[in-house]
Amino acid sequence: MAQHIAQKLRLTAAVLGTVTRKDLAAAFRGVNPKTAFDLGRADKWLQGRSQPRELSVYDDWTKLLKLEQPGAWIAESDLPGFTAAICASHGIDRAELERRANAHFETAAGHEERSPGLALAGTYACYSSALSPYYRGQLIRGSLSIDVGPGANGLTAAYREALPTGQLLLGGQMTSAKRGLYAHLKEASGEAQFFLCLFPHSRPGSVLGGYLCGTTIIGPEPQPSLTRILMVRLRNPAPQAWGGYLPPDGSIAADLASLGLSVEQTEAVDRQLAQFLVGDSDGGASQIPPAEFRAIVDVFDRHWLSHSA
Repeated sequence: MAQHIAQKLRLTAAVLGTVTRKDLAAAFRGVNPKTAFDLGRADKWLQGRSQPRELSVYDDWTKLLKLEQPGAWIAESDLPGFTAAICASHGIDRAELERRANAHFETAAGHEERSPGLALAGTYACYSSALSPYYRGQLIRGSLSIDVGPGANGLTAAYREALPTGQLLLGGQMTSAKRGLYAHLKEASGEAQFFLCLFPHSRPGSVLGGYLCGTTIIGPEPQPSLTRILMVRLRNPAPQAWGGYLPPDGSIAADLASLGLSVEQTEAVDRQLAQFLVGDSDGGASQIPPAEFRAIVDVFDRHWLSHSA
């Protein structure tokens, strides 16, 4: 059974002089261009939350360290034995290797903290204008989870709303760019789709904001809709039952406090957040009345049909 994987990876990075996960992944690719050492999963391996399941990763690992032992030995060896093997293979003193490993861990933490992906990863409480005409003028709460996915800059996002009709869950890729943060989210078991266009991420990353674009989920007919959205970062995930429409007289500050995020001057904060979310709208999402669009469709359909013969 594999053991001490996180510590072994840190010792490996220390002896190789690789500073970041990206550097370590590049070193693995150096011995096997098709290595199963995945940059996205390496974060969990280094945190001890999981371990490589593919035996080929350990085979590549022993080649990387130029050890005589087979890959399975790396997975199953105890930490003192693994450390001794590295020291013997690379001619380094044990105390010096451990010193490098400790220094490497601090340096790598600084580099990873500056990584946009890791800086964005987390759970956010989201507030936006309800798209449904039945709840026009109210705010709806949702939760957004951002995770580091495969690839050097891979981010995945999952957005959830607790609707009267059941849970709405959408997911997809998120892209962090200099001029903005973008996500195209799709419902796995349905047809709903949302697009997020947000302000660029800034340190320390306590809040995200921008626009959400999509069609109404609850209503007599679908309407293309646009609303401002605010996403406040939480220290702990929101309960599964949390979410749904905020009562008309509900307080966002009080709602955040129920999630463990208490702010001072709650009334002033509520006014500021409400002003941001409402913006220049009439208090609800920006929507085009279907009748207005159908009137234009009627004009051009008639013209098209009259000239199609």
